[in-house]
Amino acid sequence: MPFSKKERVLISFIIVAALVRLFPHPPNVAPITAVALFAGTHFGRKHWAILMPILAMLVTDVFLGFSMISPIVYLAFVGITSLGFILKKMNVGTVLLSSLLFFVVTNLGVWFLYYPNTVEGFTACFTLALPFFGYSIIGDLFFSAVLLFGYRFAAKRLQLA
Repeated sequence: MPFSKKERVLISFIIVAALVRLFPHPPNVAPITAVALFAGTHFGRKHWAILMPILAMLVTDVFLGFSMISPIVYLAFVGITSLGFILKKMNVGTVLLSSLLFFVVTNLGVWFLYYPNTVEGFTACFTLALPFFGYSIIGDLFFSAVLLFGYRFAAKRLQLA
């Protein structure tokens, strides 16, 4: 089934956001959490919504590299897209919840893979990750706003349903 005009515009926004991931940026200031939430809240076809952030990650990870934690990162993005399905909106609250979901899921993976699986290892892992969480929030809020308001502008100009 071909993509609708709306879906083609959504995909173009996601492609541009994914390409931004390839540019130098501060740690964790990247667009993929925003892409996952955006896809979950805007795509009518759920399978495409889930595939969009995963494809964005796969394509850019070819250039940036894969790691042991990559499957867990991808899983976190599936969770964020699913959150978009459930909450059906993008706002500061849903973006912050998405950031928190990514932080918890990925750092549980880091703890499991790279730290002693003890209370001390858990505490060390999450404590050392806190500065990256701040960067994530900044990036997630910024890129979510760019995607949301950019899409709203384009949808109005192109008279998308």
